[in-house]
Amino acid sequence: MTTSRIDDLHVIVPAGGAGTRLWPLSRAGSPKFLHDLTGSGRSLLQATVDRLAPLSAGVVVVTGERHADAVRAQLPGLAADDVLAEPSPRDSMAAIGLAAAVLAQRHGDPVVGSFAADQVVDAGPGFAEAVRQGVVAARSGHLVTVGIAATGPSTAFGYVRSGELLGLPDAPDARRAAGFTEKPDAHTAAEYLATGEYRWNAGIFLVRAEVLLGHLERLLPQLHGGLREIAAAWDTPRRAEVLDRVWPGLQRIAIDHAVAEPVAAEGGVAVVPGDFAWDDVGDFASLAGLLPAGADDVRVLGARDDVLVVDAQRPLVAASSGRLVAVLGVADLVVVDTPDALLVTTRAHAQGVKAVVDAVRAVGRDDLL
Repeated sequence: MTTSRIDDLHVIVPAGGAGTRLWPLSRAGSPKFLHDLTGSGRSLLQATVDRLAPLSAGVVVVTGERHADAVRAQLPGLAADDVLAEPSPRDSMAAIGLAAAVLAQRHGDPVVGSFAADQVVDAGPGFAEAVRQGVVAARSGHLVTVGIAATGPSTAFGYVRSGELLGLPDAPDARRAAGFTEKPDAHTAAEYLATGEYRWNAGIFLVRAEVLLGHLERLLPQLHGGLREIAAAWDTPRRAEVLDRVWPGLQRIAIDHAVAEPVAAEGGVAVVPGDFAWDDVGDFASLAGLLPAGADDVRVLGARDDVLVVDAQRPLVAASSGRLVAVLGVADLVVVDTPDALLVTTRAHAQGVKAVVDAVRAVGRDDLL
């Protein structure tokens, strides 16, 4: 099934974070959403907008001031006013709440959909159908999330549990969300999947703007008041003054903790199935699975002519320094060669790269962060 444009859907693309588990490719100044990590010729941000723009009435991107110019350069078709620049990171609730409040100022009470800028998603019929059913459930007053069909008992993702069907004729697969669980251990994840009630939580949300802001006003009134004040000034000459005064005092909290979890406990969250390929590219092991495999399962990101593999199995090489990278007689190695930093690890240790970033910071090499 294909889905045409949904006139009351406005898309929010939060584009933040440093992607530290993909260091030294991804850094604070050049985070992973600005990179082409799949060899498609499009950055993760561009691919996100590519799949969402045809489905929606409009797209806004929320990003840090440090990245606003790069975002605009990568998305020349996006109006300048549709890049919302945060003065400093305040986590996902402030980012998504700001965009929802600005869209409410501009358009009344549209359905807003939040889709992270740094995920790899199959933009086929399954994705479009999940969005369509999610919008229907959102119109009915629910905060809606998309549950991704799990391919295995991953410990890298959170999970959402599906409850009873909502009984919406135009969203027949929409169910009440019975709750969220942060990253479980492998045994628990396997038990979850055996029940057939759990899916991966992709952090995708669809909700009417005023429903989201109403929950926020009830649960975190000070944060709500600050975001409303900023949104009222956003498209006026007072934006800079109000941002400078109000933004630094906003509570720093994720949307999951601020709204999704407490509203789910009250029965106000719905989940629609996401039967499409999805990956949050959380580390180099994940990235390896997204790249085409050559002989001996060699995966290369970047200049293939700069990579030489001899008697090595399943390596991942990301080459962007211009040097020749030769890999000999090893298995499951990860080599990331950039002009100013070299990382060598294994797929098994991919989740630990953040510790390297912490070590780089500890020795004072902030120029590499």
